[in-house]
Amino acid sequence: MNDQDIFVALMASEATPRTKQSNYPEPFASRVEGREKRPLGDLFGLSNFGVNLTRLLPGACSALRHAHAKQDEFIYILHGHPILRTDAGESQLSPGMCAGFKAGTGDGHHLVNRTNEEVSYLEVGDRSTGDSAVYPDDDLRADFVEGKWQFAHKDGSPY
Repeated sequence: MNDQDIFVALMASEATPRTKQSNYPEPFASRVEGREKRPLGDLFGLSNFGVNLTRLLPGACSALRHAHAKQDEFIYILHGHPILRTDAGESQLSPGMCAGFKAGTGDGHHLVNRTNEEVSYLEVGDRSTGDSAVYPDDDLRADFVEGKWQFAHKDGSPY
């Protein structure tokens, strides 16, 4: 498979993983080591929303804890038992469970794999223009500008 192919159907596990593990600047990029994303929506030419098959190795996290201003997100657990961390605390998830994160609430969220087994899940998010994200636990903010995330310190100074 190459990036130019558009598919009708395929085995999700055979989709090519992203080559770049994270867009975060250091020291944050290394914190998502052990995360693998297979961008499924792109393979079908979807432009209104994205779908990823994501795998977390033991000890890995899905992202830094974050909240989007404009983009809704949804996850569905396929395998494993990750911890969902939100502003309300921690919740143990299991296969078949799902969670949604409404844009604009400011409720920071992410998944953490504290088990000895892999976690896999589907993540779905819209591609609203003009989005931004806040990271309540870190000195980081992000703005989605011309199709790319631009990261800065919370005071606006660039990384």
